[in-house]
Amino acid sequence: MVKAAVIGASGYAGAELCRILSGHPDCELTGVFVSSKSEDLGKRVSDLYGSLYGICDLVLQAVPDAASLADIADCVFLATDHRVSHDLAPLLIEHGVKVFDLSGAFRIQDLDVFAKAYGFAHEHEALLREAVYALPEHTDHEQIRAARLLSLPGCYPTASQTALNPLIDGQLLDLSYRPVIDAVSGVSGAGRKAKLASSFCEVSMNAYGVFTHRHQPEIAEHLGTQVIFTPHLGPFKRGILATITARLRAGVGKAEVSAAYEKAYAHTPCVRFKHSLPYLSDVQGTPFCDVGFCVSDDGYIIAVAAIDNLLKGASAQAVQVFNIANGFDECSGLL
Repeated sequence: MVKAAVIGASGYAGAELCRILSGHPDCELTGVFVSSKSEDLGKRVSDLYGSLYGICDLVLQAVPDAASLADIADCVFLATDHRVSHDLAPLLIEHGVKVFDLSGAFRIQDLDVFAKAYGFAHEHEALLREAVYALPEHTDHEQIRAARLLSLPGCYPTASQTALNPLIDGQLLDLSYRPVIDAVSGVSGAGRKAKLASSFCEVSMNAYGVFTHRHQPEIAEHLGTQVIFTPHLGPFKRGILATITARLRAGVGKAEVSAAYEKAYAHTPCVRFKHSLPYLSDVQGTPFCDVGFCVSDDGYIIAVAAIDNLLKGASAQAVQVFNIANGFDECSGLL
């Protein structure tokens, strides 16, 4: 039985981690933590999320020092702000605790790009180089098992890379044309803290972070090619639908594209390749990413990926990677 703790357990992704890990057959959730300044300190997780009553009734405690965490946990899930993860991860690793980081603190290798995207200089370059970026369908599982620090992809990058990786790996795209990613996310992607823009009466359908969103350099770095990425906020709670337009190489058609997706995802339990375009409603509340595509007569492809941003885009994917790291069934605790 692997002992695990969650830091940032009061947020949406943290609560989903608490739910999944509490029911995991090979995991014991030994601690749930928040900042010492959090208004949720001292409350039970189920006080904040009534659906977890009787499932996770642990009391939210202030984050202790790394040595104390090492006494109660073999691994820690960081569902925290980027700067908090940046500061905590090295301390935990020094004490022999395996870290699954859901923040962006260790996703981007280029220090200058990182600083521009996240607004602070990275102070742990060696650990940044060591961290394994863990998109489980496209990261070597032996690397995941050996890693001390697993950096989980962002929600938009998960959907975008899942749709594009087979096309790029198969050399099916004319990359002189940048792939264009238009992705819409539910309001939970903005987090639990109250904000005017995500309040009930203010939410609309709008683009944001145009040419400036921090997920753009993450997507580009891990795809190995530049993209045009435009995120949108949608008037719904959860989920991401990414619609991607790209140019196919001469002579590439539907058969070659379908074969590339079949090859990539024939044996991946959490990615479902469909011969139709995905519906967001089919993945909400699940650990799946659904992928489909259409090809035009003049050589363009539209690929679509749908995920639950809090699950395959965050917590379920973190547990999927946890399972791989520990040699468990990849979907243990998820289905």
